[in-house]
Amino acid sequence: MSKNLTLAQNHAWNLAKTLMVCVVLFRGENGFGVLPSDEFDGDAGSIIHEYDPFGV
Repeated sequence: MSKNLTLAQNHAWNLAKTLMVCVVLFRGENGFGVLPSDEFDGDAGSIIHEYDPFGV
């Protein structure tokens, strides 16, 4: 987890483009985290953004 939102956003986008899967950036108790969208089973209210490498 990262406590820096800008760093987490950059890593989320990089992960989405590298793996070519949708990923979610979410806020956890200890900072921000990134997971592939299909693996995220947490509270939908904690999602900050979903990165879609196929989107425009």
